[in-house]
Amino acid sequence: MESQKAAGLRVLVVEDSAPVGDLVRRSLESEGFLVDVATDLRSARAALTAARPDVMVLDVELPDGSGLELLRASEGPSVPIVVLSSRREEIDRVIGLELGAEDYVIKPFLPRELATRVRRAATRPRPEPVRSLDFGDIVIDLARRQVHIFGRLVELTPREFDLLAHLAGSAGRVCSREELLRDVWHSSREWQSAKTVTEHIRRLRQKIEPDALQPVLIVTVGRAGYRWTPEAKS
Repeated sequence: MESQKAAGLRVLVVEDSAPVGDLVRRSLESEGFLVDVATDLRSARAALTAARPDVMVLDVELPDGSGLELLRASEGPSVPIVVLSSRREEIDRVIGLELGAEDYVIKPFLPRELATRVRRAATRPRPEPVRSLDFGDIVIDLARRQVHIFGRLVELTPREFDLLAHLAGSAGRVCSREELLRDVWHSSREWQSAKTVTEHIRRLRQKIEPDALQPVLIVTVGRAGYRWTPEAKS
């Protein structure tokens, strides 16, 4: 029954260990999946472009970077992702899931259990991702990672864009520095100073505020954090 449900579903397995990748491939193929294997971020991105899979099984530790980079697009993962990792700490699972992973499986794993989790991730209904945030004179294009103010393209660094996208996606709500460290930097006060957030907010204001010294778009709320308030720009 489960193999019939998986028939025709394509899986991209991103795993740098040949024995583990082969085990995952054989386990999924025995359940009816069509499986492609990539061994690093570069080949994974190429595979995503060449043939869009229904689901991805993603190792975290890859030779050319962290697999979590494929989860960090502001518009969310392009395909459902099941993280497969030897990292057992709660913070690792929390980060993976908060970045948008559908599931988190710890190595060593039971092959049939993995196949079940992959099938559920592939077939679970998913809402359409938000492609842009439109605040009238300010448009944040999440798909193209561009910001236009009064029709003018504003050049932001990748981190500045991620910071702005997070604040704008939480419009009206106060975002603490701890939240921004966690969700934008994927870090914490223990690992990185909150002053990093303050400095990036300063730089962002210089690029998007009418007057960076009197900000009306990104407002500081006491010691609590920052709030995106585009309705106040006029």
